[in-house]
Amino acid sequence: MDNAQKDAYRALAAAKEICDGRHPMEDRATILITLDHVIATILIAAMGNDPKKALAMFNEGVIPSVEERIMLFANKCKSK
Repeated sequence: MDNAQKDAYRALAAAKEICDGRHPMEDRATILITLDHVIATILIAAMGNDPKKALAMFNEGVIPSVEERIMLFANKCKSK
């Protein structure tokens, strides 16, 4: 299994934990609050407890990357 596959499995496992049995559509608000907590916690930890660096990483690294992944998914949906 290569790193991309491992990352995909980690992401799926994390999503299951974040949802924690809640329905993604019906419980969207509470799931997104949990996601906010996860993102903030990981960014702060990864940036050495520096909130300014964590915010910069979020704006410059995470947002563009997430947008790209969503667009890749949207393109795959269109081609089916």
